[in-house]
Amino acid sequence: MRYLMKLFIQVLFFIVLSWLMNQLVIWLHLPVPGSILGMLLLFIMLQAKIIPRKWVESGSDWLIATMLLFFIPPAVGIIGYRQLVISSGVQIALVIGLGTIIVMLCSGLVAQQVARRKGGSQG
Repeated sequence: MRYLMKLFIQVLFFIVLSWLMNQLVIWLHLPVPGSILGMLLLFIMLQAKIIPRKWVESGSDWLIATMLLFFIPPAVGIIGYRQLVISSGVQIALVIGLGTIIVMLCSGLVAQQVARRKGGSQG
């Protein structure tokens, strides 16, 4: 029960942070999505040790584990755009494919850099 309460509070923290950053973006008329601003702020707070990692770890793990569920409605919604898929399906598939490859390459390179830093600092 305690774990579920901790999980709920951490996920609620992410929701509130996202909402606040969206409000800030609207208020300041920034050309950046609030979610990106929220991730940047969270990253800075984690790096500066303002927020300990353990305060958000369970919630972030749960959100990442259930992330696939958030893609089901948009995938099903594509059915409503049949004509667009027929006329531009190849271009859409290329953009999705290249975008996926770029994200995978960047993630891999960042992971390698983090692993090198952690390996070098321990020895």
